[in-house]
Formats: sequence, C-alpha cells, structure tokens
Amino acid sequence: MIKDGFDILTYRKGTCRRINEKRFVRRRAQLDGRCVSYHLHDQAVRFLKGKLRLRQVVRLCDDGHQVQVITSRWDLRDIEVAYRMFDRWRQENFFKYMREEFLLDALVDYHVEPEDPTRTIPNPERRALDKEIRAARAEVAKLEQEYGAGAAAADNAEQRRPTMRGFKIAHSKLGKKLRVARGRVTTLVDQRREVPKRIEVRDLSDGAVVKLATERKHLTDIIKMVAYQAESDLLALLRPHYARADQEGRTLLHDLFALTGDIRVSDSELHITLAPLKRCPEITWTGCSDWDVLT
Repeated sequence: MIKDGFDILTYRKGTCRRINEKRFVRRRAQLDGRCVSYHLHDQAVRFLKGKLRLRQVVRLCDDGHQVQVITSRWDLRDIEVAYRMFDRWRQENFFKYMREEFLLDALVDYHVEPEDPTRTIPNPERRALDKEIRAARAEVAKLEQEYGAGAAAADNAEQRRPTMRGFKIAHSKLGKKLRVARGRVTTLVDQRREVPKRIEVRDLSDGAVVKLATERKHLTDIIKMVAYQAESDLLALLRPHYARADQEGRTLLHDLFALTGDIRVSDSELHITLAPLKRCPEITWTGCSDWDVLT
C-alpha cells in the first residue's frame, strides 16, 4: 500500500513497551487556528520481522496513559501527526450530523442489500464503558494530585502509621472523594469484564438487517470526505480575514455557496466573484489569493 502511494495513520493496538516519561517533550503549535499542546515522543519502529519501518509518535496523557500512533508520514512534525490523529473526530461528527439530519445516503441511493447478520462489530455498550472508565481515571488522577503526598496515606491503616492521623482528619473529605473515585474505577472495570468486546450485527436490530449498496456507499463516502476537506481548506483561507471564523466560519461558507456569481479561469488561477452577501454587509475581503469577494 505504501509503495502504491497510500499513507498510514492509525493507533498501535495491543500491548507495547512504555516510554520513560522523562523522554517526552512538550510540543506546542497553532494548527487550524487553534493552540495545540501535547507531550510527545517520536521514534522509528519496525514490523514484519524488520521489513517494514514506520514512525511511532506517542502521546503522554495527563493521567499517565500513553497512546501510540503509527504512521508512514516522515515529512510531518510530530505534533501535526498527533493533531491529525486526535482531532479526526471532527470529520466523523460531520458525517454523523449530515447522515442523521439530511439523510445524505438516502438522497443518493434508495437501494439496500442484505447485511450479514452474523458479522461482528465493536460493542457500543463496551465503548460507552471505556469512555466512563477514562473519565473516572482522570478524576482519580486529579484527586491524587490534590491530595499530594497524602494519596498513599489514604490506604494506610492508622494503627500502622499513627502519625498520619492528624493529616487524615484534616484531609478527610478529600480522602473520602479519592476512595469513592477509586471504587468507581474498580466497579466500572469489573462491569466491563462482563461485556463482550464484539457483538453480531443482528443483536443491534429488531428487524431485517440491511445496508446501503456497498459500491455506491463507498463512492458517496469518498465524495463527502473530499467535500469536507475542500470546505476545511476554504475555512483556513477565510480565517485570517474573519475574526469569528472558528465560531461561524462554516456557516458563512454555506451562505457563500448559495450565492450567485461569476467564474473566470486564467492560465494559473481561478477567480470567483460572488454577489453581495446582504446578511453581512460589513464583511469585505480584498486581495485574497483564492477568493475575490464583492460585498
């Protein structure tokens, strides 16, 4: 796949060796108009008995958890690799919103075909528990940080360490919260053990199990991804000229898409002149490299 021009960006699954926390470096950058900051470690790793050499970028989370990202892109900065991986939910949420609110798939194709009812998929119930466990562990880490040196004292019997009695009395409320938070983590982990990792498709449906025609679904997904990326690139061009681009940029672009205008093609440029946008008469752009907007 890599030789054919495809690149890889994915999580590294399974258990792998932890990186010493002292080897992580704080990286900061301004990406897509946002301030991004991660603790990262960057190194080369090999797979397939040393035949495949890839790049591993590891993020150290605030709770001490390490997330390994594998990619074949060597030209990007480590923080760009992490940002593209951890911020991909924006596109997934966009797909979900468009599918649920506008039924894009149904507009393209009304034909459905039978789905294999025995095909297994990740269990959404377990995924929800994973999310709760991450939040509970983050709460424990926060309380332990507040408790400081007394975190270990909360687990010690007073008769074994009588000198901790005064400390425990002074911090009893915080210690109680810490014990409750730890107990919640234990309860959730035990509950997750009883939930299978994968379930069959038919377990999520009361009626016939169907899906959109596969080939057309793939085509429409590609179109949606390209359209979203194009809109994101236009938003990046808009950001320097519109102070509220992060809050209203995409809405403004949607209004611009609906305007009438003229298209002029030169040898090296495409000039688009749009009709006035009456809703926002105060907005004016001039000299944009990719947009020529008249208001």
